[in-house]
Amino acid sequence: MQTTEAKNVLRSQHIETPSWAYGNSGTRFKVFPEAGVPRDPYEKIDDAAMVHRMTGVAPSVALHIPWDRVDDYAALRRYAEDQGVRIGAINPNVFQDNEYRLGSVCNPDPATRRKATDHLLECVEVAVQTDSPQLSLWFADGTNYAGQDSIGARQDRLATALAETYAAMPDDMTMLVEYKLFEPSFYSMDLPDWGTSFAHCLRLGDRAKVLVDTGHHAPGTNIEMIVAVLLRAGRLGGFHFNSRYYADDDLMVGSADPFGLFRIMHEIVQGNGLDGDIAFMLDQCHNIEGKIPALIRSVMNVQEATAKALLVDAELLADAQARGDVLAAHAAVMDAFATDVRPLLSELREDMGLHGDPITAYRDSGYQKKVVAERVGGTAMGWGA
Repeated sequence: MQTTEAKNVLRSQHIETPSWAYGNSGTRFKVFPEAGVPRDPYEKIDDAAMVHRMTGVAPSVALHIPWDRVDDYAALRRYAEDQGVRIGAINPNVFQDNEYRLGSVCNPDPATRRKATDHLLECVEVAVQTDSPQLSLWFADGTNYAGQDSIGARQDRLATALAETYAAMPDDMTMLVEYKLFEPSFYSMDLPDWGTSFAHCLRLGDRAKVLVDTGHHAPGTNIEMIVAVLLRAGRLGGFHFNSRYYADDDLMVGSADPFGLFRIMHEIVQGNGLDGDIAFMLDQCHNIEGKIPALIRSVMNVQEATAKALLVDAELLADAQARGDVLAAHAAVMDAFATDVRPLLSELREDMGLHGDPITAYRDSGYQKKVVAERVGGTAMGWGA
């Protein structure tokens, strides 16, 4: 693809930021608070709008309920629109209440399952009020010991809750079903892999799709293979982009393995995924780095990986593949990955009326000093440890 065509595609790319990434977070041992952190969902939206103003490609912010619960969701939607962004995916929280010690929708206790499912239904209504296009589901459900519960029965309970929630969604809403190999359960997770998620989605209907979190796989997993298969099947709903070195997924996307991120974007470009309705979302917690700059950098990392994928010489690659020329095919991909796309992206931003370097623009904006001075008193949003 030529650079002009690549710039046109990049101009329309949308990368959603998560509301929880703007609050205080940390490890299971300690949360290090940061000055100027939002104290309510409205201030989170302010920060998300700032990321969009700096990058031009982050026009939506995902909500986590009840972390972002408000009395009037329609008013929150209007506030977001006034700031130049919109509400993105709605994420239910069914993992922090004491009743969920043995799971939520898969819990052996019917009353606990009812509570969890009712919360999913509540979030469908939140999505309706905020005009959100997606309900994004992740479950911490699983077991720690063999024999603790029936694995098959838990799958039945999961299917029942998903079906009830799916039936309650309006026709223009998509259910994204996420999976995770392990943690917090260490013997079995009820949604451990893309195949389990895919199987449940197939039973639900066309508006149920798989959400790929790039940090939720075993080491060495070929994530781009999963992406290609789901894209081909029409069931790739979206991504939670992040990066990890060991077992969790809280680092900035592209920080640990930028080549891995590029390979994923290459499969999306090859499968014409940028032309569809795949949701490109970040799912990160910034424990020691500044929240807003880290999210700006993450958006830039996704842009760079996408730009490189767009610059793969598709005709050269297809010809080499057809001839069985392994090295030539590999070189076509590697040449694109080795391309420095920062000048191209800087030029694109300037064409869009933005500063060529969003990090510099944010530093010079004075926004960080402003929110530190203004957000005094009250309780910073986040979670404690």
